[in-house]
Amino acid sequence: MPTKNDQDGRNVQGTPEEKASIPSRRTVLGWGGAGLALGAAAAGGTAVALQSTDQPVPAASAGSAVPFHGTHQAGIATPVQDRLHFAAFDVKTKDRAELIQLLKDWTEAARLMTEGHPVGEGAYGGLPEAPPDDTGEALGLKPSRLTLTIGFGPSLFAKGRFGLEGRRPEALADLELFPGDNLDPARSGGDLCVQACADDPQVAVHAIRNLARIGFGKTAVRWSQLGFGKTSSTTPEEQTPRNMMGFKDGTRNVSGTDAKALDKHVWVAAKDAADPGSQWMTDGSYLVARRIRMHIETWDRTSLVEQEDIIGRDKGEGAAVGKSHEREEPFLPAMKPDAHVRLAHPDSNDGATLLRRGYSFTDGTDGLGRLDAGLFFLAYQRDIRKGFIPVQRRLARNDSLNEYIQHVGSAVFAIPPGVRDTDDWWGRALFS
Repeated sequence: MPTKNDQDGRNVQGTPEEKASIPSRRTVLGWGGAGLALGAAAAGGTAVALQSTDQPVPAASAGSAVPFHGTHQAGIATPVQDRLHFAAFDVKTKDRAELIQLLKDWTEAARLMTEGHPVGEGAYGGLPEAPPDDTGEALGLKPSRLTLTIGFGPSLFAKGRFGLEGRRPEALADLELFPGDNLDPARSGGDLCVQACADDPQVAVHAIRNLARIGFGKTAVRWSQLGFGKTSSTTPEEQTPRNMMGFKDGTRNVSGTDAKALDKHVWVAAKDAADPGSQWMTDGSYLVARRIRMHIETWDRTSLVEQEDIIGRDKGEGAAVGKSHEREEPFLPAMKPDAHVRLAHPDSNDGATLLRRGYSFTDGTDGLGRLDAGLFFLAYQRDIRKGFIPVQRRLARNDSLNEYIQHVGSAVFAIPPGVRDTDDWWGRALFS
């Protein structure tokens, strides 16, 4: 890309005051207008428009791009990537039109980044007197199966903010304070969330960083979480990952290719729109995010037999109590009454089923010589009232694992349907 010093390509000379009078690229083109549209075309935007998240990228395609457009947002049923950067945002602007424009700007940036392209005019080669459109740390890196998934928190629907008070779905339920919760308000809630998953941590961090930069002045990061070592999988044909306690996690997780199970347990159906506030959510989902601290030093001093009794599976194979292989159907009465698997199983919760795609985290120490480590739990479901809430009630009351864990952060979000084409944008149905 040839270097240009103003919008007409002239090499501008003069005083600092004269140079400062040159219109910035974003003033001339606008984040939501021709600037990013041109960037998309120059970077292969036509190809992006022809792809859809309805055709998932195989998990083995580690360097490839996951299609951005589709009926559902990518990053839910998509094969789980290796790394996570999750961010919750507070909306600072009070202007509805400004928020809508921001969502359009974010959508355009997400289209480019998920294809492995820089945002706007890129990290270099543009107007020297203006900040680059892209921060540049992902230059030369593959798309790494980056997915960006947006959600809207309950606080966005508060009366007197953006005229959305009648649009909050009933299924976007506030969570009660469960027994044992020790929630930090600074790590909970949020008006918006963006989940960035990728096989390269730098690609995921780059994505959140650029969205935060674009939103500067209109949004502010409320809290964020880095994750590694996926703790559940949407691809049952692959090896089940292990959590920080060393046990396989996600054996019974919903498969990303099981359309029947996804329709039943994950995607919001048109018939759910009997609730007037949820009409815009058809083909979307609901997300519960929980930061779960693990007391791993205590766990590491617990005998193997007790660990296995607490979980309800053996540590080596991952087989349920009394079984030989991981994927054999568990016989719940063979487990102890307070075993985690027994209490969390759909058969113990009237069929309640969650699609989990959580990650492990280690965030330094707690100041007392112990690792601040655990599970960043992410669960998608069709209705929070019928999914996470009844399951967590049972676990919070009876799970023997509670001696070794504590929920310290919490948030819920409505995850809108996917971006259908190049004329669509994140949240259009909500604001229409």
